[in-house]
Amino acid sequence: MSAFTAEVVGTMLLVLLGDGVVAAVLLNKSKAQNSGWIVITAGWAMGVAMAVYAVGRISGAHLNPAITLGLAAIGKFSWTEVPRYLAGQFLGAFLGAVLVWLAYLAHWPETEDKVAKLAVFSTVPAVRRLPLNLVTEIIGTFVLVFGVLAIAANTAPTETGLTPLLVGFLIWAIGLSLGAPTGYAINPARDLGPRIAHAILPIPNKGGSDWSYSWVPVLGPVLGGLVGAIAYVGLFGA
Repeated sequence: MSAFTAEVVGTMLLVLLGDGVVAAVLLNKSKAQNSGWIVITAGWAMGVAMAVYAVGRISGAHLNPAITLGLAAIGKFSWTEVPRYLAGQFLGAFLGAVLVWLAYLAHWPETEDKVAKLAVFSTVPAVRRLPLNLVTEIIGTFVLVFGVLAIAANTAPTETGLTPLLVGFLIWAIGLSLGAPTGYAINPARDLGPRIAHAILPIPNKGGSDWSYSWVPVLGPVLGGLVGAIAYVGLFGA
């Protein structure tokens, strides 16, 4: 399997399990309906861990443009590989969202709430103030990239196999502590790929895809990832 294919598969798994748990909680007549934020954050955490386990040995399991760009900015990843990784991540995120749509096909016509339908695919801010929403995404992704670098520096994945699980715990912590204001995209591919899927899939009474907000969960994570990587190297060295 090539690194490109690994990033497609890994990001697809991440979004399938992550957006899948949101669908379970939000869509009408789901057996998990209204089970709450703890379930959503736990589902995302385990989804990320599973995706990293699946393809980490092949591509390093970036699964997130913020990770890829952050690593490239500090010299830990080749800039020539960046376009291929980003393409795989966006494609994988789109495919994962399509699979969620299929898995919950019976529930879309049963759900009247258009915002809930969009939230299955993409992030929706709790309080819509775009500059502040941007700051939240920057902070959350700063913690993500800083934390991933810290985990990588303090674990031996080939010996212990704990790195993917620890990354999952990191995602869980970010979701619990920092995710509530915006839904913690912390990943441009995770938000934009599924948003495109929402726009083109035949979902009954789905409403718009909120393109006026879509730049926030793209730009915020890119900036946060760059700052997080640079800050880690500045504090602890390469």
